Amino acid sequence: MSSLPPSKKIIAIGASTGGVQILEELLLQLEVNHPPVLITQHMPAGFTASFAARLNQILASSHVKEAEDGDTLMHGRVLIAPGDLHMEVHKKGFQYIAVLKNYPKVNSHKPSVNVLFRSMAKEVGLFGVGFILTGMGDDGATGLLEMKNAGASTYAQEEKSCIVYGMPKKAVELGASKESLSLEK
Repeated sequence: MSSLPPSKKIIAIGASTGGVQILEELLLQLEVNHPPVLITQHMPAGFTASFAARLNQILASSHVKEAEDGDTLMHGRVLIAPGDLHMEVHKKGFQYIAVLKNYPKVNSHKPSVNVLFRSMAKEVGLFGVGFILTGMGDDGATGLLEMKNAGASTYAQEEKSCIVYGMPKKAVELGASKESLSLEK
């Protein structure tokens, strides 16, 4: 596997019902030296660490871990939001870090996709890439719109491949997604 040249992009992904399988399928396609990836998957505390450890075992091109406060975003690294904390991205000097926050649920979720996406809009702007995947409800839709308005590339999973076409549908209805993509794309 060849190494990609470093990119200035940072990828943020939000998912809920059905997301675990979809995330695995997507992440298996990552190449060596891929941009940093941050994931908010609606999942209870305790399960996110196991999910990250399992992904780390099967993804040859990535180092996957449950995010810890202050983790540096690096090429080849995938950070999963802990099941009981919100995850944000903050710029610190010339680098970006993951910041974990313990405040009430947002859109009935903790972690919330909107929290991650809003921080991406504010801190990363046009270097951000946002994906909203399968899931119930509307968490992530308004945050994805904020990312788009900040110049980021934003995408929704197309309905056909979703287990539940709730979160992506809401993002499409709001005009938050530049394009709906199949898993292959």
